[in-house]
Amino acid sequence: MPFPRFPLQSFGLLLVAASLLGGCKKDPAPAAPAPPVVVPPVVPPPVPPAPAADTAQYGIPFGGVPAREDAVIYQVNIRAFSAGGNLAGVLARLDSIKALHVNVVYLMPIYPVGRAVGGRPAYNSPYAVADYRAVNPEFGSLTDLRALVDAAHARQMAVMLDWVPNHTAWAHPWVTQHPDWYRQDAAGNILAVSAGGNTFRDVAQLDFGNQAMRAAQIAALKSWVLRANVDGFRFDFADFQPADFWQQATDSLRAIRSHRLLLLAEGSRAGNFASGFDYNFGFGFYDALKRVYQSGASATTFDGLNAREYAGATGTQQVVRYTTNHDVNGSDGTPVALFGGDAGAMSAFVVAACYRSVPMVYNGQEAGMSRGIPFPFTTVKVNWNARPDITRAYRALLAARAGSPALRHGSAAPYSTADVCAFVKTAGTSQALVLANVRNATRPFVLPAALANTTWTDALTNTPLTLGTDVPLNAYEYRVLTR
Repeated sequence: MPFPRFPLQSFGLLLVAASLLGGCKKDPAPAAPAPPVVVPPVVPPPVPPAPAADTAQYGIPFGGVPAREDAVIYQVNIRAFSAGGNLAGVLARLDSIKALHVNVVYLMPIYPVGRAVGGRPAYNSPYAVADYRAVNPEFGSLTDLRALVDAAHARQMAVMLDWVPNHTAWAHPWVTQHPDWYRQDAAGNILAVSAGGNTFRDVAQLDFGNQAMRAAQIAALKSWVLRANVDGFRFDFADFQPADFWQQATDSLRAIRSHRLLLLAEGSRAGNFASGFDYNFGFGFYDALKRVYQSGASATTFDGLNAREYAGATGTQQVVRYTTNHDVNGSDGTPVALFGGDAGAMSAFVVAACYRSVPMVYNGQEAGMSRGIPFPFTTVKVNWNARPDITRAYRALLAARAGSPALRHGSAAPYSTADVCAFVKTAGTSQALVLANVRNATRPFVLPAALANTTWTDALTNTPLTLGTDVPLNAYEYRVLTR
């Protein structure tokens, strides 16, 4: 996604510029920047060793973490997910998540949120972290987190936490205990986060040239693996920290030999793969979906992204692709609003989930939500029972994907036309043919000679199907065939 919108999407600050963040509001007084917070110079104390509780393993490390290429990720916005807006509410619906054929649960930030301090505002953003080592009391306790992780593991689902490395809330104790861990101006004042010509006044910019800060952050990361038994992290704003920091962080996490961890960079920098991440984020693919479904761009647009977004990837490293997430759901609208209604939303998800990706589902999209969940995610709750037909469609698609090695991680051969995204995927003896009409009108698809008069199984209905020489597709209709 082109700068400046993409880099700050996942800050979760979302209040400065609509062009930068989903559902943003302008700062009340953008024309007159607030003076920087002045932090009196102090002699920083030495970094204390991690408490014993942070280095003791809780529970038994989960042996069911999926191979990186077989993951299906489910993003939980804790505030919107349940009436209580807490970890207990997530635990209560784990069976529904599992029923989607999901195997990774990704929790948005669980940490205490910063309050207004030192003349700086606070927007109740989950991405303004006030303590990297604690659970937000709004959501529950460490005991509640452990119960959720244990319950997910019992259902053969891994759990990832959201990590916000770039900045902290002004209320974070590091601001006063370790001001040298932050970027400062010439006068020694800690700087707020600035990017894309905007200043985000509720968060303070960490200094990645400071090795003590790096070590403290990595120690905090490792502590969650051990004391909560989590299985990985999604790293916010990951394109804007030095590559050598990420190499240091991923190496340190991989050194926990008792755990197999999944590490997702919320970024598109090719170097993230070399830095040790399992996944990059499909910003470009999401933008392509909008161009194709909203603006009439050719369905062949998707073909080139399989090369561009995978630049730098080796082995089974993957790109996570989606039709919505917590940022764009509030700013751009839900998939139902973006892609032409229920049928268009499903067609777009078929392309995102099956072409070449690890798919991600954002809570509520499988319930057919037509109303977005705006920042700071406190005013809208997911209505789980509104559209059971949509839920069944997501389950059927992801069940087909789970049952086919070709759909999960096969190599893809493109056959797309301007109006139909079409590809064949092959993994050993497993093969899949996917056709998705990207238009709100009937479009025929003429089968290439290699596919004409072939026999398949409709993976969504488990019925045999013999193709002729062409396949008529109704508006936004899709076919997922396997053999």
